[in-house]
Amino acid sequence: MKAVIMSGGRGTRISDIFPDIPKPLIPICGKPVLEHEITCLREQGFTDLILTVSHMADKIIAYFGDGSRLGAHIEYFVEEEPLGNAGALFRLKDKLTEDFLLLNADSVFNIDFKRFASFHKERGGLATLFTHPNDHPYDSGLIIADDDKSVQRWLAKEDKRPEFYKNRVNAGLHILSPDLLKNEINLSKIDLDRHLLKPLAGTGKMFCYDSPEYVKDMGTPERYEAVMRDFESGRVYAGNLRNSQKAIFLDRDGTINKYVGFLRNIDDFALLPTVCEAIKQINRSGYLAIVVTNQPVIARGDVTFNELNEIHNKMETLLGHEGAYLDGIYFCPHHPDSGFEGEVKELKFDCACRKPKPGMLLQAAKDFNIDLRQSWIIGDGEHDEKAGEAAGCRTKRIPTDGDLYEAVKEILENTHER
Repeated sequence: MKAVIMSGGRGTRISDIFPDIPKPLIPICGKPVLEHEITCLREQGFTDLILTVSHMADKIIAYFGDGSRLGAHIEYFVEEEPLGNAGALFRLKDKLTEDFLLLNADSVFNIDFKRFASFHKERGGLATLFTHPNDHPYDSGLIIADDDKSVQRWLAKEDKRPEFYKNRVNAGLHILSPDLLKNEINLSKIDLDRHLLKPLAGTGKMFCYDSPEYVKDMGTPERYEAVMRDFESGRVYAGNLRNSQKAIFLDRDGTINKYVGFLRNIDDFALLPTVCEAIKQINRSGYLAIVVTNQPVIARGDVTFNELNEIHNKMETLLGHEGAYLDGIYFCPHHPDSGFEGEVKELKFDCACRKPKPGMLLQAAKDFNIDLRQSWIIGDGEHDEKAGEAAGCRTKRIPTDGDLYEAVKEILENTHER
């Protein structure tokens, strides 16, 4: 699979620090940011690259040459006049005869591209977007998808958004079909999002690949410094799902939100006081933050799947406003006891996912390559402890509506000491 890397940006927001260096050559830990990206691709077998260049193109070409020094083959498309961020693709379409990666040299990333490509192939769409949660979803472009990850809506920063939404942000990494380039777009400048991708929302031809892996824009001095720290700490490389991950699993009711018994009404959902700071601690630590929650209200007929999804959207929205995010949410809708009025009979059985069984943790471990022996579960009940023990995790029990921040702090301090 070819990779096209858009490398022509001027980097105006960071040019005060690097006025004479094109953005792809800005150094991070002694190497240009684009070299880190090419190395990540090469290590996974993606060596056939096309760089689209314009601003200070000669410096980029002089540095990378034909790519052989880095174990890759690099071709260049020099954009003599502005074509928009997708215009070059139409000039290159004779070279793009199979599905291809389209990446930004503006972003710092280290992801498992083979997983990404496998997902794209399984879905068979025209486009797959790499999406992830971040700590500022309220001012980021949001992707709204159905249960099959088919993109239904694409909301830019300036678009009106729902009151509550999933923290699913477009990261600017794509896999595209060459069939997209068969479109006739008679414009001098072609915008990737506006003219090619957004029109696919709701057609069943564009999907989102959700992943917690490292993708960050380094376009401002503050973000550049943050990326530098992440490289130096090893966080950028460690987050690649080719490497085993560790997680802190969290119960929901009584651990994240105030316990109200069977939570049926979204208005009754309220975060506990220390939860946002606790989850921000996890986000900064290198652990994944993953919710695992029994929700028998579905089997009881008290709440629909759509209503539960909206409750979880409220949880993600409230966390996002405080700079915290969840890497995954798993819930069990089943309940073993039947014979009650209004119940959903097909969900009334003894399943493998309802805590104290470890099914949700095992599924998360499969999805995110988690080493359960290096992971924890925090909850307010015996079922949480038993599920963690059955999965091979370490466990920490807190009182119902207890202090999650102190529990997370203790786990992280003990981990650091070891």
